[in-house]
Amino acid sequence: MAGKPTLGRRFALACALAIAASGCGGGSVGATVPKVAPPSVRVPAFTHVVVVVFENEEATSIAGNPDAPTFNALARRYATLTKYDAVGHPSLPNYLALVSGSAHGIRSDCTDCIVRARNLADTLAAAGKTWKTYAEDLPHPGFTGAYSGRYAKKHDPFLYFRDVVDSRARRNRAVPFPQLGRDLARHRLPDFSLVIPNLCHDMHDCSIATGDAWLKAHVAPLLRSPQLRGGVVFVVFDEGTSDTGGGGRIAALALGPTVRRGSRFTRPTNHYGLLRTIEDAWSLPRLGFSRKGTPIGGIWRR
Repeated sequence: MAGKPTLGRRFALACALAIAASGCGGGSVGATVPKVAPPSVRVPAFTHVVVVVFENEEATSIAGNPDAPTFNALARRYATLTKYDAVGHPSLPNYLALVSGSAHGIRSDCTDCIVRARNLADTLAAAGKTWKTYAEDLPHPGFTGAYSGRYAKKHDPFLYFRDVVDSRARRNRAVPFPQLGRDLARHRLPDFSLVIPNLCHDMHDCSIATGDAWLKAHVAPLLRSPQLRGGVVFVVFDEGTSDTGGGGRIAALALGPTVRRGSRFTRPTNHYGLLRTIEDAWSLPRLGFSRKGTPIGGIWRR
C-alpha cells in the first residue's frame, strides 16, 4: 500500500492543480536567468514598439538560408541579436514570459488556464500608454476560443490574464490582423503592438519560405510608415528546436529608424531581456524575471 504523499509530492500536485497561478515555481521554464540584474543600458524612448513573433526555428535555420531572403536582408540592414534564447518549451510559456516576465508555472499549451498576475497591459495602462494584439485569423475582437482557422490562442498571451479577459474593453484590444493596416492609415498605431501571424505564416505549419514571404509583405512596408520614425520593430521566434538557454537559440532582429545599420548585439539575452528593454525605454516597472533580463543596447542610433 502506498504511503502518504511527501511534502514535495503534495507541492507538485498543488502546482498541477493550480497551474495557472503565479508562484508555484518553474516560472523561468528552464531559462538561464542571471543571479544578479545586469546593468541598464541606453535605450531610446521609442514612440512605438512592435513585436512580431514567429514559430519554432533555430537561428541556424534562418541565418544564411536562401529560403529566408527577407530575414537576412533585414538583418544586414538593421540589427541582429546573435545570442537570443527562448526560455522553454512549448509555445505558451514563451509568450507569457514575453509579456509578463514569467511563465507562471505553466508548462503546456493549455487553452483554458488563467493567470492572475501583473502583465504588460497593466504597466502600459498605468503609464498612460496603449496596446493591441493584431492576430491573423482571429475571427473578431476579444475572441477567447482555442482555435479559429489557423489562429491559435496559445500564441495570444494577453488573453490568458484574468484582468484582461474579465474586461471587455481590454479583451477587445486583441483584434484581427487587418486592423493593423487600418490603424496605420488613420495614424492610430498603439504605443505597443504584438503581431501574431497565423499557424502557416509563422512557420509553425508551413515552410520558412512562406514565413519569409509574409514578413516581406507585411513588416517591410510597416518599417516605411511615418509612425515608425521614432519606433522599433522586434522580430523574434517563440522557441527553437533545441534546449539552448531553456528553449533554443532563436533568430532575433531589431528593425527601424532607431536602429544603427548593420549592428549586432552579442550578449546573451532572451524574452525577459526583450521585455526589460521595452520597460527601460518607457520607465515601466519591471515584471518578474525581466528584473534580471539583459537589456538590449549598443545597437541604437544616438
